[in-house]
Amino acid sequence: MPVVDVSGLTFTYAAGTSPAIRNLSFQIDRGEIFGFLGPNGAGKSTTQKLLVRLLRGYEGTVSVLGHDLAEWGAKYYEEIGVSFEQPNHYLRLTGSENLSYFRRLYLGRTRQPDELLEMVGLAGEGDRRVAQYSKGMKTRLSVARALLNDPQLIFMDEPTAGLDPVGGRRIRTLIRELKEAGRTVFLTTHDMTVAGELCDRVAFLVAGEMPIVGSPAALKLVHGSRTVAIEYHLHGSPGRREFPLDGLHANAAFLALLRDATINTLHTQEATLEDVFLRVTGRGLG
Repeated sequence: MPVVDVSGLTFTYAAGTSPAIRNLSFQIDRGEIFGFLGPNGAGKSTTQKLLVRLLRGYEGTVSVLGHDLAEWGAKYYEEIGVSFEQPNHYLRLTGSENLSYFRRLYLGRTRQPDELLEMVGLAGEGDRRVAQYSKGMKTRLSVARALLNDPQLIFMDEPTAGLDPVGGRRIRTLIRELKEAGRTVFLTTHDMTVAGELCDRVAFLVAGEMPIVGSPAALKLVHGSRTVAIEYHLHGSPGRREFPLDGLHANAAFLALLRDATINTLHTQEATLEDVFLRVTGRGLG
């Protein structure tokens, strides 16, 4: 049974004249990192808000953790974790005090604040007031708070936004560890590099519609160029050529370069997820 099963999901804001999202259908399996990708305003956050029950009144059917989303009560929040894009902490409390406060809101077993701070790279920072935290530290604290109840399903909205390289690497490693532990991650982002590195499958969202869902590797192969680029020096001059991958083993010009030239680089011309997005939707990420 899928952890998340969505069919025909459509939602229109009260002040809107057209749906913010239209007829979305997708499934997310247990232990999967599912990426929800698209530019700002595409409907990513609207979809996440519907799935965490911050918005109601949708059309279509949604099942989460084996139950109709509309039938879940307060127990739903014992089962899921949510890390919002905009951190919302009590700034006058320390990092540890923030986690301890929210920990008391759960009825079931929870994790220790110190353990969570260690997981997100904030060990030793728990006694500082959150008002003194940088933007990246606040983002990591939000991720820690989302894991307080050791949830089976975690919603993460731009969890690496605003992080320095070290902090971003820490969070990406943590997301992989969650997957290895059998947790399911719904990752909302417009960062195609992060999505390509982490996600088992991605869904493209543009103007409230979902034109394609698939694994990053498969999408890159389908929409990429089946060529290999070679950069070399031959007779003292630099050069660059591309050759089709099909029949490469018998390509006389390619084999001659391998034999006669000094090879500097050799790599396939794989499309990026951003390339795929542009080719599928006809739109950039701006």
